[in-house]
Amino acid sequence: MRAMKAPTDDLVLQILQRHPEWFGPVLDRVGEYEVQILYTQIDRDQDNVPQFTSHAFRVDSTAYFYPASTVKMPAAFLALEKLRQLALDGLNADTPLHIDAAAPGQIAALHDATAPGGIPSIGHYIRKIFLVSDNDAHNRLYEFLGQQELNEKLWAKGYNNLRLTHRLALPRSPQQNARTNPMTFFERETGKAVYEQPLVCNDTSYVPATKILRGQGYMAEGDLVEAPMDFAGKNWIAVDDLQQILKAVLFPEAVDPGYRFELTADDLDLLYRAMSQWPRESGISKYDSEQYWDGFVKFTLFGDSKERIDSATRVFNKVGAAYGYMTENAYTVDFDHGIEYLLTAVICVNENGIFDDGIYAYDEVGFPFMANLGRAIHAHEIGRSRRHPPDLCRFAPYR
Repeated sequence: MRAMKAPTDDLVLQILQRHPEWFGPVLDRVGEYEVQILYTQIDRDQDNVPQFTSHAFRVDSTAYFYPASTVKMPAAFLALEKLRQLALDGLNADTPLHIDAAAPGQIAALHDATAPGGIPSIGHYIRKIFLVSDNDAHNRLYEFLGQQELNEKLWAKGYNNLRLTHRLALPRSPQQNARTNPMTFFERETGKAVYEQPLVCNDTSYVPATKILRGQGYMAEGDLVEAPMDFAGKNWIAVDDLQQILKAVLFPEAVDPGYRFELTADDLDLLYRAMSQWPRESGISKYDSEQYWDGFVKFTLFGDSKERIDSATRVFNKVGAAYGYMTENAYTVDFDHGIEYLLTAVICVNENGIFDDGIYAYDEVGFPFMANLGRAIHAHEIGRSRRHPPDLCRFAPYR
């Protein structure tokens, strides 16, 4: 069964209108900014079972926006699920692997300077995805899953409003993106192969027949093309599907079994820890606070500041920013105030309508909008009455 759409009501708009100094200019041009917001309240019953009430602002499951790095979240979930379903002795998230190159456009990966022992693993790629939104880490999970499996497994779970067709930050043809690298998982001590996956090719095109045109122009090989850019061949995932995927991993017992991912307690611990940590807490020396500050991949609440965050609030999330589109898909929990909520939001800050020119109003509009949206929703949550205070012990280890 398809996930129910969030009801459209005035609550989110009312919250935004309380702060004209924050949101007035965006609300005046809300269509141009392509804003979508899905805010889900969580109320617990006497047994701490969560009940969800969603409030939507301009959410449209058919509206295209470029999701950028938010697509890394479902790839991470499916990669862990695939390891479990393969059910091979010695194969887990920390099993070392070598990724080979066997077709044009493919890049091998035999080493990872940030990984234990300098050897890649699925688990370490997942940590890099959530800690600093590493593009190469996502591309390796894309290659492990294969284009067809990545899409069709999500569709089979009921996440129908998505299309994930390409690696990130690598210019590749549709044919090259349809082919994914061979790879070998092996025992760290002996080097013996645990699992070998050949090159995989998806012979089915997922590009829609109808063009998806945006903007007034785009840059191609350094030249301006004065025509709208066609996003039909780009990734896409609807706001409500993004949030439902996040909900399915944070609250698996509270969603329909069909939406769930087959993950163990160890898988969930890996995910919850990576999703909620500040980069400085990772133990990875490369992720120093100067280059990767606390709010580096936490847009709502913290995205407009590079200051150290010392609070009892944790954000389990994934953000994305590209082509002027900014997105966050987040579960926020404040242990001091005993509040929790889901918030998924999109804004496009491509003011001049030209794509790929690198001129986007991220700092002027995007980051302030996202951070203030989080503050406004957070303040509303603090003031909202609850019949039963939530027991947040499930997420307490990650505070």
